[in-house]
Amino acid sequence: MDPRSIVAAALREGRSKLLEHEALALVEAYGVRVPGYRLARSPREAAEAAREIGFPVALKIVSPDIVHKSDVGGVVLGLGTPGEVEKAYSEVIERVRERAPGARVVGVLVQAMAPPGGVELVVGAVRDPVFGPAVMFGLGGIFVEVFRDVSFRVSPFTRRDAEEMIREVRAYRILRGVRGLPPRDIGALVDIVMAVQRLMEENPEVRGLDINPVLSYPEGALAVDARVVLGEGAR
Repeated sequence: MDPRSIVAAALREGRSKLLEHEALALVEAYGVRVPGYRLARSPREAAEAAREIGFPVALKIVSPDIVHKSDVGGVVLGLGTPGEVEKAYSEVIERVRERAPGARVVGVLVQAMAPPGGVELVVGAVRDPVFGPAVMFGLGGIFVEVFRDVSFRVSPFTRRDAEEMIREVRAYRILRGVRGLPPRDIGALVDIVMAVQRLMEENPEVRGLDINPVLSYPEGALAVDARVVLGEGAR
């Protein structure tokens, strides 16, 4: 899918954020690996999507009005059969209607569960009105706001700069391997950092981007969740 068309469609609809499946499609268009996913609008569609993707899967509510999906019961993990998926779809929709009655619901994202054992990291970017795009790398998951273990580079920068970003964070000791844990694929993380830089350079309407978590493995890395904020095009 053409990444420009994803952004343009959202702007035409007057939206300031991409929906989750759109955000995943955008980062995927720049070569970032993501778990298999489909948008479903009914229990049957969700079950069919899960069969295509492969079990186990997670369900996540898709709504332009809901930021923290777990707070409204909009996330279910580890579903292993079509029947479980259909039942969970209906329950997610019901919970969201009860806890966020004014929220517009587009559907439910059906997403393959990522393999266990990944180190949770974050890769993001913001567009500064003076300096332009600045890309962030650091410890992710629920710890990103607690430890604030992140580094930044202002675009343009090189692969060597991206490698230095990764080495600067305290979590780099984990990525090198610690207490029996295998070292992580640093090259795959550099690829994601460089992909985010390119995305920001080529899409001036993207004001901010947050890929959290990025799961880092001994071979490769996966972007599990992504958020993209839009605005007026500017360098």
